Amino acid sequence: MGFLKKLFGGGQSADAQFFYVRPGGCDDVIRLRINLNNDLSKNDDGTYFVRKVISPSNWRCDRGGEINLYFDSSKNFIEAATTKVELVSKEDYDAWIASQQLT
Repeated sequence: MGFLKKLFGGGQSADAQFFYVRPGGCDDVIRLRINLNNDLSKNDDGTYFVRKVISPSNWRCDRGGEINLYFDSSKNFIEAATTKVELVSKEDYDAWIASQQLT
């Protein structure tokens, strides 16, 4: 459980969860905010999912992708399926932000 908290921790409110992705072949890390009350779609079995298309705004990285996030019936994160992006930790995001401030 500590791994998941590390991967998705920080700045969370009761109705939001943050995920961090790195587009393939890029150094950029993008923070996604998922609103658990508005962004999720309900499956027939009572579980939830959301699909997000990733489009970096940085001119140095023009590679996008997508992520599908799956949640249980209580809206707890279960797993992710990614295409052309890598799911990374908040620490990776923080390190990338710090590196951008140096340039």
